[in-house]
Amino acid sequence: SLASTAITCFTRGLDLRKGTEDVLCPANCPLWQFYVFGDGIYASLSSVCGAAIHSGVITNAGGAVRIQTLPGQENYPAVNANGIQSQVLSRWASSFSVTAGPENTALEAVGRTVSTARPSTGKRPKKTLDKKAGNKDCKADIAFLIDGSYNIGQRRFNLQKNFVGKVAVMLGIGTEGPHVGVVQASEYPKIEFYLKNFTAAKEVLFAIKELGFRGGNSNTGKALKHTAQKFFSLENGARKGIPKIIVVFLDGWPSDDLEEAGIVAREFGVNVFIVSVAKPTTEELGMVQDIGFVDKAVCRSNGFFSYQMPTWFGTTKYVKPLVQKLCSHEQMLCSKTCYNSVNIGFLIDGSSSVGESNFRLVLEFVSNVAKAFEISDIGSKVAAVQFTYNQRTEFGFTDHVTKEKVLSAIRNIRYMSGGTATGDAISFTTRNVFGPVKDGPNKNFLIVLTDGQSYDDVRGPAAAAQKAGITVFSVGVAWAPLDDLKDMASEPRESHTFFTREFTGLEQMVPDIIRGICKDFLDSKQ
Repeated sequence: SLASTAITCFTRGLDLRKGTEDVLCPANCPLWQFYVFGDGIYASLSSVCGAAIHSGVITNAGGAVRIQTLPGQENYPAVNANGIQSQVLSRWASSFSVTAGPENTALEAVGRTVSTARPSTGKRPKKTLDKKAGNKDCKADIAFLIDGSYNIGQRRFNLQKNFVGKVAVMLGIGTEGPHVGVVQASEYPKIEFYLKNFTAAKEVLFAIKELGFRGGNSNTGKALKHTAQKFFSLENGARKGIPKIIVVFLDGWPSDDLEEAGIVAREFGVNVFIVSVAKPTTEELGMVQDIGFVDKAVCRSNGFFSYQMPTWFGTTKYVKPLVQKLCSHEQMLCSKTCYNSVNIGFLIDGSSSVGESNFRLVLEFVSNVAKAFEISDIGSKVAAVQFTYNQRTEFGFTDHVTKEKVLSAIRNIRYMSGGTATGDAISFTTRNVFGPVKDGPNKNFLIVLTDGQSYDDVRGPAAAAQKAGITVFSVGVAWAPLDDLKDMASEPRESHTFFTREFTGLEQMVPDIIRGICKDFLDSKQ
């Protein structure tokens, strides 16, 4: 059978229609671009050629592959094999397996594959494209936190610089590719250069060559905390919506504690990798404060974020696998934080018992909570509904995508005045405001603000909202009955119910509400 179809690096199982099909994979597909889900049996979302390399049917030199369509399944596992890290998928509608295709097709098709092995965009291949742009498929802002302590010493410090240089070159730095900077950890951290300083690999290599060895204790914790807090500001060149990564190089072990720094980095949405070199030997363990230092600092202790090299000598073979990790942006689990991945809906009581001046205090409270979040088209979103007997959507989640616009829309809310039907208002908001975003990536929160008894049942509508995946916080003022507030709040009710006698007391609740949202967000990610 010579009827093999030449496919591209990017062709997925679901792009092929037949039950069994013989295909030809091109050579030299960039491994880090493969999306592969599963092991042996792959979700049809996976790249066919990626799955074939992952399972060992072909190498990166390409070749003939036979693909067999299979039914969908649950729990496709993540396995690292042949240079490709496959990913977990909890369920998918169809799968496929790969075996070696009939040999004779490979030869006659060699001439053909070249012309079809193009990325599916129809452009010329990326390699010959704009050198300045860099590798557009690798989305990352990276700080290399290098070890400048006496632990490593001058000789190995130079080998470390060589290794970081090789990683930087292979990443494909460019205006639209990865950006990198370097921080040196020793007694005190020193930011050597920022993301914005260089956008070409040549310049970065030169800057790395020029780095001087500082010496001192290896206060990696101090340096990691400093880098997480100071390095990734927009004015220093961090880009919106691009994963922030710190790669910590550690010779031996740190002199200080990494735990607090790891927590700070996760709070700031930074993905920490640790490359440990020459890790402590049995006779050195007595000198190490905390043997579990790697797991304390990395983004997640799932194995993906830690990397080991036995020594600084002969490290070239470690460059490529590290680059592949740094470029798999869908694995950067710490980029999503409570600040940039939530939808917060405010349900505001506009009944006549509130009054105009207290209504302003309510709006101030809403603004102060909203202000804490990173509101953008790819980040967190805010919506507001005012209610009496009726409901009025002041603005929905997609109406305003910058913080300034959201805050100005909150300021412009006009007080309605009227009765109190909180139950109806919750149902209205669940349907009309959260309905359109319920399948989105963000976690949904509803904050109900009321100052009195509702005329209708609140328990049913609140339970329905929670069933729809919305976490409810209830904030009561003045005459709001505690039973109603508890009935509306999500479990555990104590931490989702707030009450103050006076409207002026709303201000003190702001930090607790923000903390509550973040706690729920993190718990949902465990």
